[in-house]
Amino acid sequence: MNPVRQKVEELERQFAEIHQSSCDFVSNVPTELLYRRGSEARSTDTCGEQILRCGAAVEQSFGGLTANLWDDPFEWTLPETLNTPAKVLEYLQEVDDLRLHAFLAFPDDSDLCKEIMTPVGPAILLPFLLDTLKRARHHQHRAFEAFEALTL
Repeated sequence: MNPVRQKVEELERQFAEIHQSSCDFVSNVPTELLYRRGSEARSTDTCGEQILRCGAAVEQSFGGLTANLWDDPFEWTLPETLNTPAKVLEYLQEVDDLRLHAFLAFPDDSDLCKEIMTPVGPAILLPFLLDTLKRARHHQHRAFEAFEALTL
């Protein structure tokens, strides 16, 4: 590990881990269960919707960082459009490619202390990326729970 990029590489590893576990998960979800709602009253989100939100959190953050495109990916991540596991996997790969591109702009750990401008105002890059990880993990966990509820 490069000592001047130790924190950057650790963050990159964590994002890659989320991507890989999302892809592994989606690869094992049958098409008919991807957007099926559970029978419980509290079960409002499907595993497919939650895994798309996981990817969307990453896409929105890195799209903002790389191209100043802070739009919510909701419009192009609709279940009607990404209606099979294969299409969801394609989307997740596009998100990961964007993430990989963004990390090329962080040559060393000092970049994580830089201030960035977001739609809600200035932010320091490291806490911003940690928040993105937190949101992505939250949605990923909810996807796993929604699927588990369907298969019990």
